[in-house]
Amino acid sequence: MSSGSCETNTKKQKLNHHHQVSLDVNGGSGSASTAPPNGAAQKITTPAMGYFCFDTLYSYLNSLEPPKKPDFTNDPFPLFVTWETGIDKKLRGCIGTFNSIALHSGLREYAITSALRDSRFKPISSDELNRLHVTISILLHFEEGKDYNDWEIGVHGIRIEFQNERGMRRTATYLPEVAEEQGWDKIQTIDSLLRKGGYRGHVTPETRRSLKLTRYQSETVSVSFQDYMNHMQTQRC
Repeated sequence: MSSGSCETNTKKQKLNHHHQVSLDVNGGSGSASTAPPNGAAQKITTPAMGYFCFDTLYSYLNSLEPPKKPDFTNDPFPLFVTWETGIDKKLRGCIGTFNSIALHSGLREYAITSALRDSRFKPISSDELNRLHVTISILLHFEEGKDYNDWEIGVHGIRIEFQNERGMRRTATYLPEVAEEQGWDKIQTIDSLLRKGGYRGHVTPETRRSLKLTRYQSETVSVSFQDYMNHMQTQRC
């Protein structure tokens, strides 16, 4: 499956996941947690993935050697890494890929990329570390929708492909949590996603019918900086 960008089509085609409020991924301050999608036979995500992302970012910001190879699975999956800050979990960066990528190298890459190279935000600095939360989203169960309506709010993330008013191909995505958090119905979600992807014309029923929709689910894990520090103290004991 090819990768793409939510907002622009770039050469590397990395995906910036843009949303208006921070994601609630079952991971409040001080509590690492996982949330497998419906029907998942076995959890893929573990808190160790969040610890690894913190290790990676900390090492990079302090010019240290990168962390050693982690113990969790190195199977390939599409993924996102999201950084949020503060009690209200304000978004600080979120970038991912629709290409399946080995989790060790993928999380290492996107932990840095999402923290430092999300063009919507200034790069995260070392003095922010103690306020950060990280969420890893593993994308699963991709299916081509019959039309723009063929998905379920609160269950599926969606990726749309369409032509803008200039005839250029564009893509955009929302992770599964977004529509439900925003209180949007399906048409509101599709219209918002078209705007996010750069469509500036009048959105008509024909515009919606002409797009291609792919639906997917995700499994997530969220880790706070305090979770990370508790883990590090345990490792030293």
